[in-house]
Amino acid sequence: MEALRQDDPRRFGRFTALARFHEGASAVRYVARDTASGEVALITAARPELAAVPAYRRRFQAEARTAERLAGGWVAPPLDTGEEPETPADGPEPLWTAAGYVPALPLAEAIGIAGPLDERALRILGAGIAEILSRVHAAGAVLQGLAPGTVLLAADGPRLTAFGPLGAAASAEARPGGQLSVRLGYLTPEQIEGKEVSAASDLFVLGLLLAYAATGTTPFTEGPAEEAARRIAGDEPELDAVPEALRELITNCLAKDPAARPTAGTVAAELALEGAAGLARGGWLPERLAAAVADQEARVLALEAPEENPETPEKAPAAVTAAASAPVSAEAPEPVEDTAAPEPAEGVAAPEPEDARPVDAAPVDAPASPVETSVAPAPAGSPATEEPEDARPVDAPAPREPAASAAGGDGDIGEDRGTTRFLNTGPRPPQSDRPTTQLSLPHELVAPPGAAPSPAAQPIPPALPAAPVAPQQPGPMYGGPAPYPAAALPAGPAGSGVSGGGPMVSLPLPPAPAPVPDPAASRRTLLTIAAAAVGGLIVGGGSVAALGSGDTAVATDDKPAPKPHRTLPGQPPEPRWIYTHPASESSPLTTAVWRDKLLVVTSESQASAVDLRTGKRLWQRADGAKGQAALAAGADLVFVASPSEFLWLSPKNGKVVHRVRYTDAFGDLPGLAVGPLAGNSGPVIWFTGSHTVTVKAPKPKKGKKKGKDKEAVQAHFFAYDIVQRKELWRTPVPAGRAPGTPAYRVVVDRSADVLVRQDAVSLTAAEVKAAKGKGSIRSFDQKTGKLLWIKQYAAASPEAATGGDEDGTLYAAVGKDLQAFETDTTKPLWRVEGSDGSVFGTPLVAGPLIHTTERSQLVGAVERESGRLVWRRSTEVPGTGNAPSLALSGSEKTLIAADAVQVTAFSAADGERLWKFQDIGSADPKGATVSASYRALTAGETVVVQRDRAFYAFPVA
Repeated sequence: MEALRQDDPRRFGRFTALARFHEGASAVRYVARDTASGEVALITAARPELAAVPAYRRRFQAEARTAERLAGGWVAPPLDTGEEPETPADGPEPLWTAAGYVPALPLAEAIGIAGPLDERALRILGAGIAEILSRVHAAGAVLQGLAPGTVLLAADGPRLTAFGPLGAAASAEARPGGQLSVRLGYLTPEQIEGKEVSAASDLFVLGLLLAYAATGTTPFTEGPAEEAARRIAGDEPELDAVPEALRELITNCLAKDPAARPTAGTVAAELALEGAAGLARGGWLPERLAAAVADQEARVLALEAPEENPETPEKAPAAVTAAASAPVSAEAPEPVEDTAAPEPAEGVAAPEPEDARPVDAAPVDAPASPVETSVAPAPAGSPATEEPEDARPVDAPAPREPAASAAGGDGDIGEDRGTTRFLNTGPRPPQSDRPTTQLSLPHELVAPPGAAPSPAAQPIPPALPAAPVAPQQPGPMYGGPAPYPAAALPAGPAGSGVSGGGPMVSLPLPPAPAPVPDPAASRRTLLTIAAAAVGGLIVGGGSVAALGSGDTAVATDDKPAPKPHRTLPGQPPEPRWIYTHPASESSPLTTAVWRDKLLVVTSESQASAVDLRTGKRLWQRADGAKGQAALAAGADLVFVASPSEFLWLSPKNGKVVHRVRYTDAFGDLPGLAVGPLAGNSGPVIWFTGSHTVTVKAPKPKKGKKKGKDKEAVQAHFFAYDIVQRKELWRTPVPAGRAPGTPAYRVVVDRSADVLVRQDAVSLTAAEVKAAKGKGSIRSFDQKTGKLLWIKQYAAASPEAATGGDEDGTLYAAVGKDLQAFETDTTKPLWRVEGSDGSVFGTPLVAGPLIHTTERSQLVGAVERESGRLVWRRSTEVPGTGNAPSLALSGSEKTLIAADAVQVTAFSAADGERLWKFQDIGSADPKGATVSASYRALTAGETVVVQRDRAFYAFPVA
């Protein structure tokens, strides 16, 4: 973190910038505060020169939408996004997003402070990132946002701050003709070979990150720099320093064949079956890192907003130019003694990366030839590409007078009233030079034959006071992410790095300007060239998809692995099929399983059916528009209640076999409005309905004027046989809140009666007042529909979740507890204590057990007879929300809990957590943010998980 520079923006919408947090290749992050609420945010602002490129703007906005879809858990929720201006400004409009600030250290900085992480911390780090990847891959997308600078370590677990190639870029620059060049830092064998990336590519990079976090280096650094590409594509990783318990998993992640790599869900389960959040309880960071995080938080809390009219650079205080905690800009570096080592002889391994040392050392640029990346090979005889400006030697400016605070080394940067005031928190550990720590480089690269060495670039002073230089010791150095040395791509089978053999790439250095590509070049050619450039993706005009902004990657999870992996407890099952409801149709209203054969979906426009065996859509029928959940009417018909009629559809083709209009079936109730179905049992359905009648004014007394007739709503509770297609009975009930139809829900269906409760939202104001905060249960005779009784159970509220069984026990949420009562007498039987500040959701009766669910995300099992708690487990979803809804598999061996964040499968007998599933919804970056909760429907040995338009069929026991 460093002070604001003179040309940094001071305002981002409602936020005032306080300090620079981190500078990346494509964007700068700022700590900012909402002056009205005091809320602290982390602003990600695009570099102005890149924000002017349309392709960059589209990609930036697409990655911001991905962050919105992933919000929650290990992804900070977005707070605000800079809106496009209604009228264009003279220059490019600032492009930025705001997310909640969480005190945390980048992984690279953490390794520099405390060295490699221990096994427990590695498990938490890997499981947290894998959980995010699992959500991304479930939608068929690829993240491409992993790098040591995009993964943060917070006090409660890891955080991810980049959601695409822009955030993880090692370098990014605008090219002529409105093109954008982006280079990724961590690469995969398939990218080196020029192939498409997939979900498995994210797993390879995750393996690199875990190896780096475990050792302080990465597994492909040993050997000549020019052979790095060959090592990545062909050599086995060096993982001897990785903890033995994690070595096999990381080795599998680094498999050369993408099909041989595990899925993200597998990695998450093996690293932390209880989830990263569960394993991180009680703290997980080493003492030095925990102190550094606390120190950062204290500094942020002490930040003060800069003055509105900062002084000009000529009049700024000396503290601005010599602040110990703020590095000066790259355009005016301080002179530092050149410590570059002599160029190594051919065949000799390059020395340790200089930027991995916590000293103020000067990095050396690679030779010009290896860093040039052309969009297309230059024709013979064409002029050489102009040398990049940043590769030319510049005259060092005159030394500046050091500030007293810097000399003292106490961490105080003085005061710059035109920028930011920092809290004096004492000395801090040295950091590597920010602009050169994207990737570790050999001190000096070996040039191809005939290539002249490039002059050294001027060093940039570190952000914090440097510690005394210590002699370099053998062994790994910590402080800079080192995936592998900068390397030249092999031009052909021989992989030679000689000049003219193909595009040569020095991964961590800014790319040299490339010739403007032929406008006639195809989009496919651009994609191929981008892959051949080892992450240097070229995008021009409307070809934003070259950066993955809208493409859906081909999932690799269903490909057979060439070598077997051991089966892991907790591994999410592969879905038998995935079905996406067409975007051209309205969103699903209801979903139901028909006789374990069909998934019937109703929407505003139609009803449709999906084959439960294959996930293929079989038919759609407009007559079923706005229909309620489908039911089985005997063995060969699908029953759907629409707003105006009952329909019986053929399961084969959706053809209407029978149709009963409400005006015909209930002719004595003109204008009948049928409410939501209250429940069903076999062929019988129960529902409420209402209609408006005219109540004539009473005959006036002699000499009095006749009063006016009035309209009133009359409501009834119905029982209807959908096999015989006839009404069984109806009974009058009080009308509900306008428009008048009360909403009932069947609590339990017993042999002699049916117990129902009215949804609180349909109670009239008078009923709410009369209830005095207590809910009621109504009992109706099964044969005649006669109202038998109305009872209240202790202090159970009208909104309280309730359930019951045929044995005469009713279960209700009372306060934070779950209580059992004798149904007919209201006598309390037992009580299960709940979590503080939580309430129980609707329980699920299953044999001798009753399964429970709470808003605190706890799921459990209780003995029905005694109320003894059998087990209770957490879904590991952070925070609280609605209680997860429960469903049992056909065998009743697997309990499925679905909430707003994920689906969790438990063993119904003992509560063993079997697997978790998360989905980010639509993969279209321009699509609306999916906020719908998950639903789970069971059919035999299959559970269908729905979130909005996406359906996944998983096998279950």
